[in-house]
Amino acid sequence: MNFLKSYFASLLGTFSALGLLFVFFLLVVSAASALFSGDGDTATIEKQSVLDLNLNLPLAERNPVSDPFEEVLGLGNEFLGLPELLRSIELAATDEDIEGIRLKAEFVPAGWAQTHAVRKALDHFKASGKFIYAYADFFSQKSYFLASVADSIFLNPLGNLEFKGLASEVLYYKSFQEKYGAKMEVVREGNFKGAVEPFLQDEMSAENEFQIQSVLNSLWSTLRQAIATSRNLNEDTVDSIAETLAASLPEEALSQKLIDGLNYENEVEDKIRTRLGLEADDEINWVSPQQMARTIPAYNKKIKDRVAIIFANGNILYGEGSNTYIAQGKFVEAIDDAAQDEWVKAIVLRINSPGGSALTSEIIWEALERAKAKKPLIVSMGNVAASGGYYLAAPAHQIFADPLSITGSIGVFAILPNVHQLSENIGVNADQVQTHTNAAGYSSFEPLSDNFRAYVQKNIRKIYSTFKERVAAGRNLSLEKVESLAQGRVWSGKEALANGLVDTLGGLEEAITAAASQANLEEYNRIAYPQWDQDLESIINKMIPTAKYEGLSKILSHFGIEQTFTNQPQKPISNSFKTQLPFSLKID
Repeated sequence: MNFLKSYFASLLGTFSALGLLFVFFLLVVSAASALFSGDGDTATIEKQSVLDLNLNLPLAERNPVSDPFEEVLGLGNEFLGLPELLRSIELAATDEDIEGIRLKAEFVPAGWAQTHAVRKALDHFKASGKFIYAYADFFSQKSYFLASVADSIFLNPLGNLEFKGLASEVLYYKSFQEKYGAKMEVVREGNFKGAVEPFLQDEMSAENEFQIQSVLNSLWSTLRQAIATSRNLNEDTVDSIAETLAASLPEEALSQKLIDGLNYENEVEDKIRTRLGLEADDEINWVSPQQMARTIPAYNKKIKDRVAIIFANGNILYGEGSNTYIAQGKFVEAIDDAAQDEWVKAIVLRINSPGGSALTSEIIWEALERAKAKKPLIVSMGNVAASGGYYLAAPAHQIFADPLSITGSIGVFAILPNVHQLSENIGVNADQVQTHTNAAGYSSFEPLSDNFRAYVQKNIRKIYSTFKERVAAGRNLSLEKVESLAQGRVWSGKEALANGLVDTLGGLEEAITAAASQANLEEYNRIAYPQWDQDLESIINKMIPTAKYEGLSKILSHFGIEQTFTNQPQKPISNSFKTQLPFSLKID
């Protein structure tokens, strides 16, 4: 009986494995077919079409990669790529079959600089004489800033419009640490040290309040001017509306001339039909940004010259790197590849990072220095390029920032978790045995010793000095001038232009144009780096999000498929030294 059970179990396992192998084979064939049949595929736009922009989806710095496996499996991307979105708006402006744009945005899950870039593209589209109709069930402050560029803005009769100015809130933990016995030991340099301030006191310092207020005022001035210009209002009037919450009700928003009508979504569609000269029951030809972007191939195989765009997005950590964090592994490889490729004539580094590991920042900086010696290196700042993010920007020939970018934060600090008091409270004790006085290094179960604090302080001072030297050399500034701009202080893109930390206000498109100009290119393709590999594991994980690594590994091993899993980057003691944005600056 046991023999029969084992026999049938083995037989069932064999058939299951063969079935899975057959499914995998079909996926490969289907994906290959989709890959080759889609080569050079372009979209056709019908006459009297409208570009339909629903910006409630997350906006990514980089376009989603079109993967044949995912297309076959129906695993579509649930976000928009900023370059593709901007390109679709640009193409729509000159396409004679596109009559206008319908803009729908309540949340706009994007940063302020990204939102401003989209708004500028829409403003350019409107200059072509075509219409933009914006509708929302409600407008957040960011979505209204975006929608205010439209020539007609409509709000649901029961919706609301948030218009109250900008604010930022910082949490403080000093009393919490004292109460529960778990705290952060901090070591720092400079006057503006908001990253560690919440662990040292219970309220905001004058220096931190000053820098945050300065950034908020700078950002608000950009928003206020843009809204006032588009809505034909005085800037003082815009300030007054925000100060008194004079547009909190739909009828008030209409009377204050922030919107043009109170309508339901279907009524706005009827207005678009009327604008197009259609009958009430006629269908509107809606065109998605992805479809619009495919009307003209993005890559021309007849052109060899290229501009490389290296997307550096996320925190800076020590390790390999991925599409969600920056590390020396993949990013140094990408920089070297672009520098050595004879078809790549210029490099644009797009930075959207609050910083992180000082060591990794230095390693990537050195690779950028080598690339800079071979071809033009231009930096484009996204929502944030601060501290370690600015470290990466420093060697560029030219730096572009959006007025709403957050940058600067030239400073260094270390944060070391300590649970000495908590462990005493709960009866936990740690003893060390060592050959030398400092062999044990730092223990989170013991008070921070004077010797170890001095060690950390010495390293931080060295890193801070090196950081300032990198900025001084890259920006052609004296060390005294850099020191006056450093000390961890944060700046808006507009402020950074005034003090010399950036060269030009502009977005990614302007940076690419500048790179091509410096390389004397008239025609060129764009190529994105790093080039991430798509493996079977990531596809299966999208199909079965709850799949465990161990179980998946066993299944794949039956087919002889070697699988490499992503490891978390290691964190040596040197990685405690941070060149990072001095606080989580959430601006609403």
